[in-house]
Amino acid sequence: WWVSENFSLDLWYYCNTTGCYDIPNSATSDAAYLQTVQATMILATILCCVGFFVFILQLFRLKQGERFVFTAIIQLLSAFCVMTAASIYTAEHLNFKGDVFKNGDYGYAFVVAWVAFPMTLLSGLMYLVLRKRK
Repeated sequence: WWVSENFSLDLWYYCNTTGCYDIPNSATSDAAYLQTVQATMILATILCCVGFFVFILQLFRLKQGERFVFTAIIQLLSAFCVMTAASIYTAEHLNFKGDVFKNGDYGYAFVVAWVAFPMTLLSGLMYLVLRKRK
């Protein structure tokens, strides 16, 4: 989520030329922001997978003309979790990093998280509109 010429930093590890290591002080209360981002991203992934399986179940169980409302709710919750995690990381990413990590830029995983939010939101809205047809 955060990169520079000398290292890359994701939600769990930082890597440099010699290897990958745990983020310093990531288990302390000072890193509560990081722990929140980790938890919400995991929850978003789980909700997205559950939403897919619920869609498959509803595909065979719903009567003709009914909407995939339960699947839509799960997808919208997943979108909310992704937005929450990316927003918290954006606002607080400098607070839980050491001085070594101050210089850098957002990495591709951060961009993917922000792209995943509107895609998941759109998916949830499409499930609300979608009807089972013959």
